Amino acid sequence: MTERDIPDSWSSASGREPDQSKRLSRTEQFGETQPFDVPATGSTSKSVKRRKKNHTNSNSEETAQLSSTSGKWPRWMKSWTLWLVLLMLIPSSVGFLAMAMLLKLPAAPNCPSIFWPLASASVRLHCAQLAASKQTVNDLLQAIALVKQLPQNHPLHGEIDRFIEEWSRDILKLADQSFQTGNLEEAIATARKIPEDVAAYKLVDEQVDKWQSIWSKAEATYNGAIAEVKERRWQSAFMLSAKMLRVDNQYWAGTKYDQLNRLIATAREDGDKLGKAESLANSKVVDNILEAIKLAESIGQESYLYQKAQEAVPAFGRKMLELAQAKLDKQDADEALNIARQIPESTKLQGETDDFIAIADAKRSAWIGNVSGLEAAIAQAQQIDPSRPVYNEAQQLIARWQLEIEDVAHLEKARILASQGTVPNLTAAIAQVELIPASNPRGAEARQEIGRWNAQVETIEDQPYLDRAEQIAIFEDINSLQAAIAQASEIRRGRALYPEARKKIRTWVGKIERIQDQPYLDQAQELAQSGNLTAAISTAQQIASSGRALSQEAQTAIDDWEGQIRTRENWKKAQEVGAAGTPEALVEAIRLADRVSNNSILRMDANQAIDQWSQQLLEIARTQGQSDIARGIDIAKSVPRGSAAYSAAQEQIKTWQDFLNPQPEPQPQPSPVPESLPFPRSTTINGQ
Repeated sequence: MTERDIPDSWSSASGREPDQSKRLSRTEQFGETQPFDVPATGSTSKSVKRRKKNHTNSNSEETAQLSSTSGKWPRWMKSWTLWLVLLMLIPSSVGFLAMAMLLKLPAAPNCPSIFWPLASASVRLHCAQLAASKQTVNDLLQAIALVKQLPQNHPLHGEIDRFIEEWSRDILKLADQSFQTGNLEEAIATARKIPEDVAAYKLVDEQVDKWQSIWSKAEATYNGAIAEVKERRWQSAFMLSAKMLRVDNQYWAGTKYDQLNRLIATAREDGDKLGKAESLANSKVVDNILEAIKLAESIGQESYLYQKAQEAVPAFGRKMLELAQAKLDKQDADEALNIARQIPESTKLQGETDDFIAIADAKRSAWIGNVSGLEAAIAQAQQIDPSRPVYNEAQQLIARWQLEIEDVAHLEKARILASQGTVPNLTAAIAQVELIPASNPRGAEARQEIGRWNAQVETIEDQPYLDRAEQIAIFEDINSLQAAIAQASEIRRGRALYPEARKKIRTWVGKIERIQDQPYLDQAQELAQSGNLTAAISTAQQIASSGRALSQEAQTAIDDWEGQIRTRENWKKAQEVGAAGTPEALVEAIRLADRVSNNSILRMDANQAIDQWSQQLLEIARTQGQSDIARGIDIAKSVPRGSAAYSAAQEQIKTWQDFLNPQPEPQPQPSPVPESLPFPRSTTINGQ
């Protein structure tokens, strides 16, 4: 039986429809079953026997007829050649037919037309194997259905169970193929088609749980990477995508991995764009913010950062609006309007922008400062629709500007009066401005003008006192200076010229203190020049502690004189210590002498003494080195740098160190033997 005998789709119910006559004819045709209950559809043993019997009967009749007519045979029947041919032909024909019938195979059963309730186990198994060989889910299920209904005590039950197990695993393999290609639901549905009453069904739940576990972990990893992409954490996203390579599923480890990597790469490029846009927007430069908006708009809808980019565009537009508001707060209305008009429509801030422009334009008119400007501002603000969010602000501005119209009229009149510059006019201007209440919009401006004009009045009134004081102080004697101070003191605290008057008074007081204290400081300096530093310090100390004009100068002189005293003490002590002549005493004497200030007249003597003591140290070191080189090196090292004996001491130290640590003499190198010269042959081996 071959596969061409069975169509692609057939079921066990296809053999249930034939009528009784077809079943009887099939039964008569097939007769007995073969050892595996497969009916023979060709020539059977019974048909051969019937043919032989018929043939024998016909031969008997012919023999009887020949016997009855033996006396009357025709001539051609008496030929022995004919009988010889017949004797040879008939047995050979019978043998040929017998062999043909024996060798002829029974025809394969036609599985689609079999009536399955009457089909034998071998036929079911044969047809089931044929269906299972197609390796499709439906065919494998049909194969299982054909054989699983056989009784448990059937002789072929063991073999059938083995086939059912094999076919169930084949179904699971086909389901796993669907799983590997990314069709989880199809894979589960395929696996669930395995009958629950077969032994292999216990593998279904295990396999489904495994698939679902792999799938859920892969989905979690994928979604986690997407979440990292949305937050622009690229390193974490790539690390999660790398985990997908270890997923036991070709779809996630291949297709989805490649898709995720492309997505991350694309999102990273978009993220760089968005990051650059944010950086530009934070620069608070209008052109940079416009460039940032263009970059954000260039991110396509397929990008995972598209939503963030779309959210960033209005945010960037709002930054421009904030810059415009900052300019408006500084009363730079022209620049504020210029920025606001550049805000793109894509920012979806057109309504807010229009409101801002309307308010800014009205304020620009109001800031002109005259009545006509305020009236124009009121007219512009009245055009704002009540439905707009800035309507209430516009109404408040209108009320304010209406009050300002009256205030501006008072201010303009007052400024005209104040421009005359006389005390009566300034006083009249102040009175005019005082009509403006402090709570009015121009109240603060009115108070400023009042203060400025009051200062002008006070300056006009007090300037004569200051001028007379300067004229008196020109002689710079104590009486003149004191009279000038008295004149300037007529200017009271809080008046416009009071700070200037106090500054001049401090200058004149300082001059008086210098005149009074200079003789004492001169006396102290004379004492210091005579060498009596202690008396000079005592005299100058009275000035230094007074806090008067010469106190700082006196303190500087005291510090200098005290330094001279310390220098003399150090020089004297150095001479006393150096007189001992020991290495330790000489080192201490050099240290004390080096403390003498470079500005002191004793410094030259100290330098000469340092050179002398350094030479003594070197001589002591050389003497000591004759018996104890290490001790000599230590003493020589104490010779100070910069002294006359320093170079000689360093050379002596090097000489002693070379003596204590001699360098190894170089070994003579053997001269190479020329390759061209033959080895000497003066020696002989074994006397030869």
